[in-house]
Amino acid sequence: MKRGTAVRVISGSAKGRPLKAVPGMGTRPTTDKVKEAIFSMIGPYFTGGSALDLFAGTGGLGIEALSRGIEAAVFVDADKKSVEVVRANLQAARLEDRAEVYRNDASRALKALGKRQARFDLVFLDPPYKMTTIADLIRSMLETELLVEGATIVVEHDSANRFEEQIGTASLIKHADYGDTAVSIYRCTGTHTD
Repeated sequence: MKRGTAVRVISGSAKGRPLKAVPGMGTRPTTDKVKEAIFSMIGPYFTGGSALDLFAGTGGLGIEALSRGIEAAVFVDADKKSVEVVRANLQAARLEDRAEVYRNDASRALKALGKRQARFDLVFLDPPYKMTTIADLIRSMLETELLVEGATIVVEHDSANRFEEQIGTASLIKHADYGDTAVSIYRCTGTHTD
């Protein structure tokens, strides 16, 4: 993502609202092209449901989902600046009343959400590209029963990386490359037993 590239909400109730970037070069907001491609694969619009944006960065993916009809979203990032930017972007998009924002490490956040018996229909995983524990995080979400049956998991990652086609009861249903960035989409097919 080029520095200075404007990031905005593409569609839905907050369409056109500009989103702040996180200061510094630690995060790379999802480009509009990739965001549009992701939502055309998984939506493009929703009638309710809940989303988890686990490496929120600017919050762009979760905010786009809220704008397109997801009812509620949880945003998690370990970086203090990211959390501040997510809060500011939610306010700018007028979606803060449908969101919770937490500063936490991804694994700890999943445990905390599991204890709360949170359930998600849609999960965005857009971690630092050098991170290779995506499959472990998906397994952890399945084990803590955070995913409803039929839940969609969107992984944005380095196109050099390939993930397994089956992770627990999550099956890879789509994969697409956009230059250095790739998107892998999983569908949670199994049911959990209560």
